[in-house]
Amino acid sequence: MSIDKKFIEQFISVTSKAALAASFLVGKNDKIAADQAAVDSMRTELNNLNMTGEVVIGEGALDEAPLLYTGEVLGTKNGPYFDIAVDPVEGTNFVANNLPGGIAVLAISEKGNLFNAPETYMDKIATGKIENGVIDLDNSLEQNIKNLSDFHNKDISSITVCILDRPRHKKIIDKLKALHVKIKLITDGDVLGALYVSDPKYNVDMFLGIGGGPEGVLAACALDAFGCHFQGRFIFDNENDIKVANTMGIKDLTKKYELKEIVKGDSLFCATGITNSDILKGISINNNTYASETLITHKSSNYKKVVRLVKSLDEWYLFLEKNGQKELLIKTL
Repeated sequence: MSIDKKFIEQFISVTSKAALAASFLVGKNDKIAADQAAVDSMRTELNNLNMTGEVVIGEGALDEAPLLYTGEVLGTKNGPYFDIAVDPVEGTNFVANNLPGGIAVLAISEKGNLFNAPETYMDKIATGKIENGVIDLDNSLEQNIKNLSDFHNKDISSITVCILDRPRHKKIIDKLKALHVKIKLITDGDVLGALYVSDPKYNVDMFLGIGGGPEGVLAACALDAFGCHFQGRFIFDNENDIKVANTMGIKDLTKKYELKEIVKGDSLFCATGITNSDILKGISINNNTYASETLITHKSSNYKKVVRLVKSLDEWYLFLEKNGQKELLIKTL
């Protein structure tokens, strides 16, 4: 079984409209409002699709998020069954402060094939296409860097590693400096950070470090289509996290997950730029039209492309009115 290619265009529409909704709040110093605008738009679009889609990674539990909560079932209930992972705005600080890197993200798989990640941290490592055994989360940093250098037949000083700029990564960053590798520090957005390894043109050989577990699953969906290497291990460092893990049926709290365990079978990944980044241009508005760029991958058809759309704003305003989102319309006008 595979996901029908007709959903490619439909899911591009979902993330591009979510990105557009959030774009009206770029630089307004209100990350909550930006996220809510994208959530409202994304949920409305998903509910219009002929599918039965269960949110396995969303905005939180039902008592934390009234919309796009984990376990919510979306769509017309007349169509295939999907698992859905969403991050309506990855990089809310980027959007609120008009900085590069804000994206609207969505991933789907066939029912039961997408890992339901707990809301906890994940230690992760990702590279482009490599042979099995070259890179491993259990190796030392020095060994992984040497192995990758040998595999690519280039000097260690030419290796580029992307990592979140966080105090928890100080020891890793100090080791990278001692190894004289090139370091690309990012302040937020570890889905986008992981995507840098998907194509040599971004000049990033490895992405590593501790980031969000749900974001790790989203990144894995995209990297799977590119044939990349990804491993992750959830970090349960308090009693509440351990309790949640037990509730979700996670018995081995130290398990290292391979990419094929995180996303099985066919998958589809969509990310639309809200603000500009190295990978995607953000939403731009010119008179009565808006332009969007979306990275879309569909594993079974080997479809991997950045799609640029130019649409009428009038069409979007009618969409909002038709779906009873006047409040969002008023906010964005």
